[in-house]
Amino acid sequence: MTSATGQPALSAPPALGVPAYVVLGMVRLGARSGYEIKRTVEQSIRFFWTISQVQIYPSLEQLEQAGLITGRADPRGKRRRRVYEITGQGEAALQQWLRNADPMPFELRDPGMVKLFFADALEPADALDLLGVLRQRSEERVATLRALEPTASRAEEEGNAYPLLTLQMGIGFHQAVIDVCRDFERKHGQ
Repeated sequence: MTSATGQPALSAPPALGVPAYVVLGMVRLGARSGYEIKRTVEQSIRFFWTISQVQIYPSLEQLEQAGLITGRADPRGKRRRRVYEITGQGEAALQQWLRNADPMPFELRDPGMVKLFFADALEPADALDLLGVLRQRSEERVATLRALEPTASRAEEEGNAYPLLTLQMGIGFHQAVIDVCRDFERKHGQ
């Protein structure tokens, strides 16, 4: 059996959760230590997926035990530090996970949207103020994401095109929120 790209279909990926695949992908992108993984996540995917230190280090251990990454001691002064590289098996596992056709539910957990849903309980001016807060939040997020464009563009120049694509999708998402909020504000009095 082959995949849509003509590649041989792979068996099921190792029993890893999304956090472990995030760590594996970050190691592939060059984040070599737990600290670098956390920093890279904070500068890239945190806008749509978060991972904590509590998840990173156990994932590194699990990936190393599975032979998907190799680690070695690389102390910095008195600080203990371990650095990692992805193995061929790790590359294959990451590709397998990326090709896996399991459902990918979209999860949006936003207390601001929940509040907006119930905003009819407020006076109209207060409800519009709440909408304005949500619009402003998305305006700030667009500015934050646009500030990351040079980094994502450099990644694209190095052969990693999809970080820039996901950044552009994030900008588009928040711009759509801004546009819908402004349209509602025009129609309902502000």
